[in-house]
Amino acid sequence: MGVNLREIIPAEAKRVIEVKHLAGNVIAIDAYNALYQFLTAIRQPDGTPLMDREGRITSHLSGLFYRTINLVEDGVKPVYVFDGKTPEMKKREVEERLKRKMEAAEKYRKAVEVGDVEEARKFAMMAARLSSDMVEESKELLDAMGIPWVQAPAEGEAQAAYMARVGDAWAAGSQDYDSLLFGAPRLVRNITITGRRKLPGKDQYVEVRPEVIELDALLRELSLTREKLIVLAILLGTDYNPGGVKGYGPKTALRVVRGVDDPVKVLKSVRQDYEPDYLVKIYEYFLKPPVSSEYSIKFSRPDEAKIRDILVARHDFNPQRVDRALERLVRAYREKLKARQSRLDLWFG
Repeated sequence: MGVNLREIIPAEAKRVIEVKHLAGNVIAIDAYNALYQFLTAIRQPDGTPLMDREGRITSHLSGLFYRTINLVEDGVKPVYVFDGKTPEMKKREVEERLKRKMEAAEKYRKAVEVGDVEEARKFAMMAARLSSDMVEESKELLDAMGIPWVQAPAEGEAQAAYMARVGDAWAAGSQDYDSLLFGAPRLVRNITITGRRKLPGKDQYVEVRPEVIELDALLRELSLTREKLIVLAILLGTDYNPGGVKGYGPKTALRVVRGVDDPVKVLKSVRQDYEPDYLVKIYEYFLKPPVSSEYSIKFSRPDEAKIRDILVARHDFNPQRVDRALERLVRAYREKLKARQSRLDLWFG
C-alpha cells in the first residue's frame, strides 16, 4: 500500500498528462504493483479472475501482455522492476496483509454461496494474491516480448527510484508514493491502469489518466527537504510502521517537520510502540535502501513463437486476439522502441 501523501501534494507539483507525452522515455515500473493491479482489475463480473482450462489464474498475464503493448504503441519504454527480499521491517505488515486476504477469500466464498455478485467481486479483489509462479511466468513473458526487467535486491520501488535518480530511467512508475521517499526525481502514477474504470461498488465510471509528480516541485511547494518529507511520511504511516504515530495527521505532521532543523529529532521524541530508534531505522532505510547497479536495459525483437506458446498453448488465450496483438507489438518495437529518448524534461519546462 505504501504511504499516502495524496492529501498534502499541491496541484503545482503534479501534472495530468496523456500517455503519448511520455513517448521515448524509459519508465521503471514497480512490477509487483502493476501485477496486483492486473489481478485486481481484470476479472469476471462476479470477481472471478481469468483462468485457463486447468484453473490457473491468467489475469496478470493478460494485463501484462495487452497493457504493455498499449504503452509501447504510445512510445513508452517500460522496464519492469521486481521486488527482491522483503525487508525485515516490513514482514509484520506482509503477514497482516496475508491474514486480511485470507479473511477476504472466506467472505468471497460466502458471497458466492448466497449469490451476492457485488460483494463477491469486492472480496475477490481484496483476496488477490501474487504467487512466485505468477512472478516467474511474468518474467518469462516479458523476455519473450523483448521487454527488459530488473531484479531488485529488496524493494522494487527503491530500485526503480535509483534507476531514475542515476538517469537510466526518466521516472519511476507506481501507484504508491514511496518512490518519492526513495529519491525518484519523478513519479508517474496510473501508467498501467490508464483508461475508463468502474468505481468500486458504484455503477459509475471515471477516466483515469497518467499523473506525473516531480520531487523537486513537491519539496519546493511544501517548503521541505527530502529528509523532512521522509519524516513526515513516517509520522503518517508507512509499510514499515502502519498507522503512523498517534496524534499526527497530515496538517499536524507538516507543521511539525517544517518547524525543525533536524527532522530526526522528531522521530526520537514521539511516543511509539516500537523498539528504541525503530523509526530512525525506517528513516535511514528510505535514504539508503539496498539497490543494485548491475542491470541491463535492452529492448529486443519479440519472440512471437514463444509468446504464442506461453499464452495460447499453455494458457488457452484466444489465438486470433493474440496474433493481432503480436502484430501491434512487432510494429511498435520497430517504430517506437528503437527511437531515441525524447526530451520530455523540456516539455515540462
